[in-house]
Amino acid sequence: MSHIIDRRLNAKNKSTVNRQRFLERYKKHIKKAVSGAVTQRSITDVKSGSDITIPRKDISEPIFHHGQGGDVTTVHPGNKEFLSGDRIKRPLGGGAGGGGGSGEASNDGEGLDDFTFHISQEEFLEFVFEDLELPFLVKKQLKDASAFSLRQAGFSNKGSPEKLNIVRSLRSAHARRIALSGKERREIRALKRELRQLELSAGERNESRIIELKEQIKALNLKLKRLPFIDEFDLKFNNFVRVPQPSTKAVMLCLMDVSGSMTQEIKDMAKRFFLLLYLFLQRNYKQIEVVFIRHHTSAKEVDENDFFYSRETGGTIVSSALELCYKVIQQRYPTADWNVYVAQASDGDNWEGDSSVCSKILTTHLLPLVQYFAYVEITDRNHQNLWREYETIQEDNHDSFAMQQIKSAADIYPVFRRLFERKQA
Repeated sequence: MSHIIDRRLNAKNKSTVNRQRFLERYKKHIKKAVSGAVTQRSITDVKSGSDITIPRKDISEPIFHHGQGGDVTTVHPGNKEFLSGDRIKRPLGGGAGGGGGSGEASNDGEGLDDFTFHISQEEFLEFVFEDLELPFLVKKQLKDASAFSLRQAGFSNKGSPEKLNIVRSLRSAHARRIALSGKERREIRALKRELRQLELSAGERNESRIIELKEQIKALNLKLKRLPFIDEFDLKFNNFVRVPQPSTKAVMLCLMDVSGSMTQEIKDMAKRFFLLLYLFLQRNYKQIEVVFIRHHTSAKEVDENDFFYSRETGGTIVSSALELCYKVIQQRYPTADWNVYVAQASDGDNWEGDSSVCSKILTTHLLPLVQYFAYVEITDRNHQNLWREYETIQEDNHDSFAMQQIKSAADIYPVFRRLFERKQA
């Protein structure tokens, strides 16, 4: 018996659950492909979807089949060339090979095609930023909190129909009927006792009294029935109040070196790192602000477009960026209300005397204010003087200060994941 399933009337996203199971099953292969895609893409194309290729051998399912050897009878319909008993020669070279792509034919005639499918932009970013978060993000109370939650605070006699509490209303109606009918119920019980005694009396029965008792009981029951089952007074509505919620407001200050020592290749790697960071923040956090600061001999706060595409350059004084960063935090982002983060990218080349100034600004001003400071040195040479100066800071502030080096474009995504991997507050 066969069953035909007609899926023409299914909703457009009916197969979403099956697709999610497939993505979860081959997560290891997809994450590897996504990592490679992030490394190879240009800045403008880093957030689009991607084609994922999985070797056919990795998605094969176990099957039951006959082993080699023995006699096998096969019927091939539509044969016009051979008769029963004819022997068919084995094709030279192993028979049918694989299809296109990177597949290759094996000796037993089976192909090994790769399986390729497309993941959407949302799925691509989901794998890119999986298990990442801003380290040590804490909730802080805000006077101007914009987030509220509704909590039930008892019951009210007035409200909209959708807030009606049926159980409370019926309970109130039942209590009202009991309270208003108490006297009549007691009279009914007394009359019924008297009526029973007269009916069971062995002597002469007083028929007129029995009729009178029955009429009185009937009248009292009719009076009870006139009580309304539910009255407007009985209606009870759920009462909700708005409660302000602690906010996880955060700000990320991005500091990028654009001095003359930064070659175009190094600048491109720095931009790709910050673009990953920007996409991560915009996608994962609702209340997040990003401040962009470019610096050479002087620092300037710029918008997103200038930060990624401006060609302004000059000498190198890193302390100018740190000073502007501290000024912005002091003026606009008090730490009592904001989680403050800083990410700095540079080739590490700095005026020798300025590196000690940077160290002083970090230790005395910035680190006491920030939740996390991440420094990325982009160079394929030995560590520069700024790195050596920052190493002393990392020894004393290993929780709130992190350093990583990027030598080539292939290091950008792994370094980004190491800096923002999930940590416990």
